[in-house]
Amino acid sequence: MLLHACCAPCSSAIVEWMLANGVRPVIFYFNPNIFPLEEYEIRKNESKRHAESLGIRWIDGDYNHEAWRCGVSGLEGQPERGLRCERCFTLRLIAAAKQAQALGIKYFTTTLASSRWKSLDQINRAGLAAEQMVNGSMVNAQCSMVNEVSFWAQNWRKGGLQERRNQLLRENNFYNQQYCGCEFSMRQAAPTKQSLREQMRETGRLYLLQKQRFSEEIVNKLQHRLIGVRMVLAYWPLPDEVDLRPLLHALISDGCTVLLPKVIDNENMELRRYTSATDLAEGAFHIQEPIGEPFTDYEQIDVALIPGMAFDAAGRRLGRGRGYYDRFLSAHPHLYKIGICFPYQRVAEVPAEEHDVVMDEVV
Repeated sequence: MLLHACCAPCSSAIVEWMLANGVRPVIFYFNPNIFPLEEYEIRKNESKRHAESLGIRWIDGDYNHEAWRCGVSGLEGQPERGLRCERCFTLRLIAAAKQAQALGIKYFTTTLASSRWKSLDQINRAGLAAEQMVNGSMVNAQCSMVNEVSFWAQNWRKGGLQERRNQLLRENNFYNQQYCGCEFSMRQAAPTKQSLREQMRETGRLYLLQKQRFSEEIVNKLQHRLIGVRMVLAYWPLPDEVDLRPLLHALISDGCTVLLPKVIDNENMELRRYTSATDLAEGAFHIQEPIGEPFTDYEQIDVALIPGMAFDAAGRRLGRGRGYYDRFLSAHPHLYKIGICFPYQRVAEVPAEEHDVVMDEVV
């Protein structure tokens, strides 16, 4: 079975079901609709990682976004589930049908049919259109030695697969995108800052049991990333933030100077040294903050580790709305800024304003 895959989360439960029922899938990743390129690469790499973990053949389709734009030309203003979506499905499934034919695989299907946000009727029509087009072109060319292909119209939302998808998403720490893929769906799905904060709080409740494991993995990445760094601006974690405390202690043990922020009024924060938990006292908003003398030699700071409620591929950050970090980082633009977040806090797009500071990278 050739399985056209839109992403790892949608593939996971389907592939599991196939393997359990004697069907060996070949995953074909063909999604030139996804925008921007950074988002495409994240989804592609997650799909490949998933396939490799199961020992399944994975094929990389061509990413030609401009060709896809031409294919949906004139339909840009269509709403979600409109004609643009059906044209998009058809273009991608024609490519899947051709790939199945080239490999000598009789059947093809798609993970697109797993999403409750998409029209199952549109997907089935697109699959049948792809089947008829590819088989028709074969007949017209009198290619009697080439196999016909058949689209397997399957509703992957039933039989508990939707619930299993969500479970596998958490177990495998998959990147979970927040929009369909193209720039048109992105615009229609763009949230406000407040709605995105509420969404992140709600999503965080689903990951209560995974947060400690996520934190340990992120700390491990950062320990390798920060080898040789002599001075770090970090933060003392809130319950919904990545727990950096083990990293702080490891850095201090290696001779690194650790600085933490302290809120000093309604608009500003300053930095102070941190050496152990005895340096802390409850401060603004019930956050543990450092005591001691202010630190002002900002040029000595090598890296700033910045928490946030959400980040996107461009490095835009969603804070808690009070602007402390944006004001501080704007005043010290030389600082190299690494955004720190849980996997589910990576989103398609963070709504930004002119004063919002962009991260140099996100871990």
